[in-house]
Amino acid sequence: MKRAVAVRPAQQWDASAAVDLVALDSSERHRRRIALRGERGLAFLLDLPQATVLHHGDGLVLDDGAIIAVVGKPEPLVEITASSCRNLARLAWHIGNRHVDLQIVGERLRIRRDHVLEAMMMSLGAQLTPMEAVFDPESGAYADAQHHDQQWNDRDGDFGHAF
Repeated sequence: MKRAVAVRPAQQWDASAAVDLVALDSSERHRRRIALRGERGLAFLLDLPQATVLHHGDGLVLDDGAIIAVVGKPEPLVEITASSCRNLARLAWHIGNRHVDLQIVGERLRIRRDHVLEAMMMSLGAQLTPMEAVFDPESGAYADAQHHDQQWNDRDGDFGHAF
């Protein structure tokens, strides 16, 4: 079985060269070692030296040099906006206080659908938009931020790959 032994960050490899792709939701993209099968049928073992958060658009480098594209599966999310930056910061604080995964997209916040959190956000004055999209939450203060920061400039969450 082929082994994926390294990760190339999104936009640092030629996506058209991918030999296959693997579609994973946000919870499935935090891995070190797992057997996977690509959408085109290629079976491989993800065998990284340490647990790694994979992002939509990353490439998994196989031991023979070929690359498999990581594609984020769309998930049921709610996008949160507010009337001001101050109010948005307040909403983000309340979400963080509940230790909920959060994605920042420009001047909007995204969380997984949760009727309790949605009701709380609305009571705090948030505007909510239910949606299906790739979820790429913040890694956290103690995670290696270098990889995620490379994607920060892409504020719409569309990495431009045609997988």
